Amino acid sequence: MTAVEHDADVIVVGAGPGGSATAYHLARHGARVLLLEKTEFPREKVCGDGLTPRAVRQLIRMGVDTSPEAGWLHNRGLRVIGGGVRLELDWPDLASFPNYGLVRTRLDFDQLLAERAVAAGAVLRTGVNVTGPVLDDDGRVTGVQAEVGEEKALGTFHAPLVVAADGVSGRFPLALGLAKREDRPIGVAVRRYYRSPAKHDDDYLESWLELRSKEGGDNLLPGYGWIFGLGDGRVNVGLGVLNSSSAFGKTNYRRLLTDWLANTPADWGMTDEANADGPILGAALPMGFNRVPHYTRGVLLVGDSGGMVNPFNGEGIAYAMESGELAAEIAVQALARPAGADRERALHAYPAELKARFGGYYRLGGIFVKLIGRPEVMRMATKHGMPHPTLMRFVLKLLANLTDPRGGDAMDRVINAMTKVAPAV
Repeated sequence: MTAVEHDADVIVVGAGPGGSATAYHLARHGARVLLLEKTEFPREKVCGDGLTPRAVRQLIRMGVDTSPEAGWLHNRGLRVIGGGVRLELDWPDLASFPNYGLVRTRLDFDQLLAERAVAAGAVLRTGVNVTGPVLDDDGRVTGVQAEVGEEKALGTFHAPLVVAADGVSGRFPLALGLAKREDRPIGVAVRRYYRSPAKHDDDYLESWLELRSKEGGDNLLPGYGWIFGLGDGRVNVGLGVLNSSSAFGKTNYRRLLTDWLANTPADWGMTDEANADGPILGAALPMGFNRVPHYTRGVLLVGDSGGMVNPFNGEGIAYAMESGELAAEIAVQALARPAGADRERALHAYPAELKARFGGYYRLGGIFVKLIGRPEVMRMATKHGMPHPTLMRFVLKLLANLTDPRGGDAMDRVINAMTKVAPAV
């Protein structure tokens, strides 16, 4: 095949949190990065908009100003409601993570991260819809094909490495034959914005372990809900259902959301359709490495494209950004080697390191998903667990994946040991 001039050292497909983090860290290491995004900023995305300290750490590593003056609403921890108990759990004080979470809508969050990548030296092109890979004679990916602009002009971009950060749809890895694994957990979430002066500036993220309709009594609805204040007069309200639930795929999730909200206090503003700010929107949550391998033929998968949502809590942004930083570090090391077996050896460190970091934890998460999919197990857990704050603090650390890897307290050591002995997914 005739040699072609590379448009970049690395092409990153998708400028969500994972793609922008990848591009930022690559550019900081001196790589030539082309970041391709199919939409224009600002753009809305379906998300809970809440960020745990794990995600906050990644923002700080990208040099993002997370102060309230910069438009962020800080929160102290998680308020858990279930089993007739209302429990407020502060984020743990750790050496490895900050002790606060954040809320910000995806409308400008993704744009902010893309701008950080550009400031670091990445080239961002919006309105570029990547349609598939460019392959050499050996089947290795050497670039991408795309439709560019409103006129959908066909374009081709070349690079020795491509990062697929194109979200849950995973169109790029699908084009390479990488389908989702059916044996891994997946969730469906819906959310809506409401104007709610009573709840908008809450300094806790609120998680509902039990959802009940207006009829009350034992009319327990499937799924788990959240209410996150945005600090601007609105709240983000949503719920998720896991595929371990018998209701998965058989439920009108939008109706489920309104049935639950009809049972909330009237002064919260979520029982009145006039307070709604936009439609109910939904998205899938690809969990527990449900698309592998994370490296193949010159392509690294980052974030939702590689099914990296935490099965314990549905958090995806932190893992998208962490996998993006890791992909960037490994890509830079690989590109410093000559093309061929030596470079491939370096690139295969990416899936190995992901497995070492999250494989055991995600295995535990898969077990957790199966257990809470059984209503009788969930009912017993909330009834007997919620009244014990110490136990719930342990659960918060486990679910949010917030421990110090070395040292730490007894809870940290137990959780770290559990994730080490669990066989990696």
